[in-house]
Amino acid sequence: MSRPAIAHIRLDAFRHNYRVAKQCHGGKALAVIKANAYGHGAVHCAKSIEGEADGFAVACLEEALQLREAGISEPILLLEGFFEANELPDIVANDCWIVVHAQWQLEILLSAKLAQPLQVWLKMDSGMHRVGLSPSEYVQAFKRLNGHKNVAKLVLMSHFANADNLSSDHTLQQIEVFQNTIHELKQAINVETSLANSAAILGWQQAMRLSNTKTRWSRPGIMLYGANPIVQSSQVHVLKPVMQLTSKIISIRNIKKGDSIGYGSIFTAERDTTVGVVACGYADGYPRSAITGTPMAVDGKMTRLIGCVSMDMLFVDLTDIPAASIGSQVELWGNQVAANDVAKAAGTIAYELFCNVKRVHFQYFDASNI
Repeated sequence: MSRPAIAHIRLDAFRHNYRVAKQCHGGKALAVIKANAYGHGAVHCAKSIEGEADGFAVACLEEALQLREAGISEPILLLEGFFEANELPDIVANDCWIVVHAQWQLEILLSAKLAQPLQVWLKMDSGMHRVGLSPSEYVQAFKRLNGHKNVAKLVLMSHFANADNLSSDHTLQQIEVFQNTIHELKQAINVETSLANSAAILGWQQAMRLSNTKTRWSRPGIMLYGANPIVQSSQVHVLKPVMQLTSKIISIRNIKKGDSIGYGSIFTAERDTTVGVVACGYADGYPRSAITGTPMAVDGKMTRLIGCVSMDMLFVDLTDIPAASIGSQVELWGNQVAANDVAKAAGTIAYELFCNVKRVHFQYFDASNI
């Protein structure tokens, strides 16, 4: 019998969330499926919206090649561009789009001998200060790329640092920097643009629609997987969780008030307690930093994590679920237990939870095909 830890992936939910992203933003949308679709399976997720997606975004050429080898023909944007000049022939051959975010990339692209020109997404650092050209560099880069033989088309882009914080005006400041810079470029009046990530799509819709740009590309990421980066957003209810992480009870024991359990004995029972042991731990991707009280569900009933998460096992409080038994199903996150709530209790974010899931069995299903 195989180990019972399973990641159930709902492809119909992924497709639903993509449609929500497009509806909320109103323009074209590149589905961000980098890092193996945030741990969900890039090929499966891409195929679930094949023919519907305006395109996909990945981190690098290796991720794009995996999609091309699986038969995905939609546009694929490399969000980090290229790392070496010798990648460019494969980028051209596989019809990928590239982000240019640094001066060294610009110089290599302009001097390269390409079999055909590339679509280039020119990235501005409008205030995040991670990657991207400064506004002054951006103006010069645009002028050099516009009309160059190696450039088939230009798209102007930037990325938000604080769009998940609705009380911060930093997003509006970044929009203003972006707009003011591209307005210096008369040739850029009809050039397509891309600003909105998931948080901007869900929390800054009005600002996006008033951004006074032509065709706007959004880049939804975490929202495609059902986790909302803005908890207070009115759109939180329309997203559907894509991953349900489950396992089973493999041991049950009763401990007395004052007894401690697990490594470090960090949980001491304040009452007589029924403890279940679940076949899942940090080696599977469940965060070791999760604290006592982190929500989980057993046979559909909400309860809590107790004690320290081990490599392969963790503890669940069964005191108020007397019907629980060996083999009872435990939801670590998914349909009942929000990934955001688990992430908050563990001092992390849902992105990291999803990306860390491994060593479990992945089961894919599409309710719309049943």
